[in-house]
Amino acid sequence: MKMIFAFCLSVLAAKNLMAQTLPKQTVKGVITDKATHFPLPGAAVSIPALGKGAATNEKGEFRLADVPVGRHNIQVNMMGYEPVMLQMVEVNAGKETVLEIPLTETVITLKGAEVTVKRGEGPVSPLALASARQLHIEEGMRYAGTRNDPARMAQNFAGVSGANDGRNDIIIRGNSPAGVLWRAEGVDIPNPNHFSTFGATGGPVTILNTNTLRTSSFLTGAFPADYGNALAGAFDLRLRNGNKDRYEMLAQVGFNGFEAAAEGPIGKPGGASFLVDYRYSLIAAVHALGLSVGTGASIPKYQDLTMKINLPTKRAGTFGVFAMGGLSNIHFIPGEDSTDLYNTGKYEVLTTSNTGVAGLTHSFNFSPKTYGRAFVAISAAESKMDNFENKDEIRGKRRMDLDYSLIRTSFGYRLDHKFNARNQLSIGASGEKMQLDMRNRRIKDGDDDLSDMVNASNGAWLGKGWMNWQHRAGNDFTFNAGVYGQYFGLNDGFVAEPRLNMKYDLSKRQSLNLGIGLHSQLQQLEVYFNETGGSLTNKDLAPTRAMHAVLGYDLLLGERLRFKAETYYQHIYDAPVERAPSSFSLLNYGADFGFPDKPNLFNNGTGRNYGLELTLEKFLHKGFYFLFTQSLFDSKYQGSDKTWRNTAFNAQYVTNFLIGREWTVKPGFSVGADSKVSVAGGQWYTPFNETATVEKGYVVYQEDKAYSLRNDMYFRWDLKFSFTWELGRTTQKFFIDLQNLTNRKNIYTRTIDTETGVVKQVNQIGLFPNVNYQFTF
Repeated sequence: MKMIFAFCLSVLAAKNLMAQTLPKQTVKGVITDKATHFPLPGAAVSIPALGKGAATNEKGEFRLADVPVGRHNIQVNMMGYEPVMLQMVEVNAGKETVLEIPLTETVITLKGAEVTVKRGEGPVSPLALASARQLHIEEGMRYAGTRNDPARMAQNFAGVSGANDGRNDIIIRGNSPAGVLWRAEGVDIPNPNHFSTFGATGGPVTILNTNTLRTSSFLTGAFPADYGNALAGAFDLRLRNGNKDRYEMLAQVGFNGFEAAAEGPIGKPGGASFLVDYRYSLIAAVHALGLSVGTGASIPKYQDLTMKINLPTKRAGTFGVFAMGGLSNIHFIPGEDSTDLYNTGKYEVLTTSNTGVAGLTHSFNFSPKTYGRAFVAISAAESKMDNFENKDEIRGKRRMDLDYSLIRTSFGYRLDHKFNARNQLSIGASGEKMQLDMRNRRIKDGDDDLSDMVNASNGAWLGKGWMNWQHRAGNDFTFNAGVYGQYFGLNDGFVAEPRLNMKYDLSKRQSLNLGIGLHSQLQQLEVYFNETGGSLTNKDLAPTRAMHAVLGYDLLLGERLRFKAETYYQHIYDAPVERAPSSFSLLNYGADFGFPDKPNLFNNGTGRNYGLELTLEKFLHKGFYFLFTQSLFDSKYQGSDKTWRNTAFNAQYVTNFLIGREWTVKPGFSVGADSKVSVAGGQWYTPFNETATVEKGYVVYQEDKAYSLRNDMYFRWDLKFSFTWELGRTTQKFFIDLQNLTNRKNIYTRTIDTETGVVKQVNQIGLFPNVNYQFTF
C-alpha cells in the first residue's frame, strides 16, 4: 500500500515538473516560388518574438528547433519576392509543425516593402482571383458544429448554404450541390462521403480526414480555366506529406469514429515519407460490445482509409502515391428506424455505399521557371439499395432493387512556365474513361410487380483541356485570360468556354476583383443511360451551361480585421427539362437522394441566380477571432412550362456568426470556447396531393404548385469547449461540441402515408453532444 501511495506521489510530482517546463518543438518546412513550385534557397525565416531565425538551404528547406509550444508569428523574407507573415501558427508538443510557404515574385522592387499578413501556409489556386478563399484546416477545426468535416467547415463561408444537420451538401449561391467539383491531389473524385447515393454530393459522415489534409482551395464561382465540368463551385483538396524526419502517431475517438494514424520516413530520414490514417464507426464499435447507442438495430457501419507516400528523387522529380476510400452500410428495420424517412413501419431497407480513389502523381521542375505535373488515377463508386414490404416483422415482396457502380480511369498533365515576373503561361489536358453499370428495378406507381427501369452497362470518354495566360502589370494589378474546353465521346459534344478574372489593389488595404466566364457541366451519367423501350432517349443531351459574373471588394480595416463584399449574377441555360409542359428541371437535381427517372429530356430550361455576400472576419490574435457572413440571394428556374419558380435551394438568406476565444491557463495547458449561430431561410417544397395519393396508393404531388410552399426558418446555435495539454513530447486535445443547443425542431422533410393520406413532418437532429479526444505522440 505504501509503495502504491509513493508511486502515485511520484507520478503527480513528475506531472507538476513537466507542467512547469514548457515543452518545445521543431518548426520546419519549405519555401517555394508560387508560380513554379521551385524551391527557393536563401530565404530568411524567423519568429521575431523569439529572436529565432534560419535561412533555407539549396532545397528551399528551413528548420527552427526548440520553439516553445503555443502560437507564433512566422516571417519570411527574400530578395525579389513579396515578404510574408504567417499569423498565429500553432506549435504542439506531440507533432512537428511542417509548413509549405509559397512566395510571389515582385514585379517592381520597392524599398521598405511592407510585410503582408497571411494566416497560414498554402495558396488559394494561383489562377483564382475572384470568389476564392483558403480553407485552413487548423482554423476550420476550431469552428463549432463542424464535426471535423471540411464540407461543414466550408458551409460557414459567404455564399454557401448548409441548413441540414443530416447531410453535408454544399449549396453555393442557390445552385444544386451536384454542381460542385470535388478534387483531391489534382484528380477529380466522386462523392467523398459515407452513405452517399448517385445523384447526391453529400452525406451524413465524411470520408475526408482533417488529420491528413493541408490548406485547400474553395471556389464559389467564376473560377479560372483550370477548373471545368462544374456549374456551382470547386473544392480543391490537398493531402499533406508525412513527416520525413521522424515517426509520429495519432489516436482519436469522436463522431467520425475510432481513428489511428502513423507517419514517418521511408528509409533514411530526410527523404521519402508515408502517411496512413484509418477510422472505424464509433456507433458500430460500441454496438458490437453489446451496448445500446439509441439507434435500435439500425446501426450505421462505416470505415475509411487515407494514405499518401511521397518519394522525392535527386534527378527524376517527385513521385507521389495516394489513396482514400470508405465502405458503409445500414439496415433499416421496421420499428427500429426513428427517422421515418423510409416509412419503415411498412418497409425494410438495406443500403450499401462504397467509394474510393487511388492515384500516382509525378512533379518535375524542368528549370527555375518551368514546372510540370502528371497524374494517373482510378476511382470507383458503388451504391446499392433493397426495399422490401414487411408485415409483422416478416419480409415480404421486394419493392425496389438498385445497384449502381461507376469506375473512372483518368490521367492528365499540367505545365506552368513563367517567362518573367510579369507573365506566366499555364496549360493542361486530361482524359477520363467512365464505365457505368446500372440496375434499377422497382414497382412502378400503380403496378404490382417489379419492372426494369434501367438495366445497362455503358461507357463514355471525356477529354478536357485548358490554357491560361497570367499578366501582372505591376505588384498591384493581376490579370488572367483563359479558355477551357471539353469533348464528350458519348454524343460527340464539344464546348469551349472563355474565362477572365482580375484583381486590382486600390491601395495597400483595398482591392477590387472581377471574374466573368462561361461554364458548363455534363449531366450525370445515369441520366444519359436511362433506357426507355431499349433506347437511350437522353443520349444527346448537351451540358447545362451558365454565364458567371462576379464583382468583389476587399478592405483591411486593421492588421487583423477584413471586410469583403461580393455581388454576382449567374445566367443558366440549356438545362434538361421534359418535352411536355411541366415544372420539372434537372436544376433541382440533388435535393433528394437518388436521381429522377425521366426519359426524353431536352435542353430547353433556364435559371438565374444573383445575390450579395458580406464577410467581416477578425483573424486569430491573442486567442480571439470571429467570422460573420451574410448571404442574400435569389435562385429561380423555368421548366418546359415556362413558369418562373423557386429552386429547391432558394433559401434567400443565410447568416453565420462564429466567435471563439482561447486562454493559456498555465504553460502547456489551454482551454477554448467557440460558438456558432446559423440562421437561414426555409427551403421551398412541392405539396402532396393527399386525395390522389390515397386513391392511387402511391405518392402524388401537386405539380402545378411545385416549390410554392416554404419550410420555417432554420436556426441553430452550437457551443464548443476545448482543452489542450502539452506533456513532454505528447499533445492531448479534448472537446465537447453541444450542437443545436436550444434543441430547435428544424424540419428535414415530409412524408405521407399512402393509405391514410396523413402527412408527417420529419425533423432534423435535436440537441447533440459531439465529444472528441485526440492524442498525438
